[in-house]
This record gives sequence, C-alpha cells and structure tokens, in this order.
Amino acid sequence: MSEGTIKKFMFVNRKAPYGTVYALESLEVVLITAAFDQDVSLVFMDDGVFQLKKGQQTKGIENKNFSPTYRALDGYDIEKLYVEEEAMAARGLTEDDLLVDVTVMPRADLGKLMDEMDVVLSF
Repeated sequence: MSEGTIKKFMFVNRKAPYGTVYALESLEVVLITAAFDQDVSLVFMDDGVFQLKKGQQTKGIENKNFSPTYRALDGYDIEKLYVEEEAMAARGLTEDDLLVDVTVMPRADLGKLMDEMDVVLSF
C-alpha cells in the first residue's frame, strides 16, 4: 500500500457486547484504523446488534460499560454504521432502541456492500 492510499475497511460485529473481548477489541481497532484516515464502516449483525442498545447496565457483571464510546465515533469521522434488519427483528429491537443513528439494511444488501470493501474483518 503506497503512502496516501485509502482502503475501504468494514468491521463486522457479531458478538454480544460483554462476555468476550470481541466487541471492545473491534471498537479499539476501528478507532485505530480511522486514526490512519482510512474509510471505515461498521456492521452489526447477529447478537452484535446489542452493542448499540441504549441503557446497558454492566455493574452486576463487573465490566466497564463502553457503549457510550459509540456516540463518539462521529468525532473520528466514522459515520457508516449499518445494522442487519433481520438481526434487529429477531431480537425485538427497533432503531429507537439504539444509541446512535444507523442505516438498517437487509442481510442480502449488506453482503453486496461487503463485496465493495478492500478489507472485511469479523469480530
């Protein structure tokens, strides 16, 4: 990759926000990638949709609630947030349940979007 080349990165979040390191690690990698002025998109599928749910309470599981960080993504010019329509419906969620503005897309359309990326990483 030559200096100044911008790559299109997509980070696919499939895991619930707590119980594993995947969600937090994904968020950290996303912020690092954006710091290098790359084109960053985030997709939330499967239980990953819970990462964006409002009102997360983590005191009982003794984990830091990192969900407010998603509201700061805009400050890093990370504005391409996509949520799988089928995953939201299966979990009884609507856009009103989410912390940030997202584009809700059917699984098939997300697949087409993934095909346009240079790099796709799944967490």
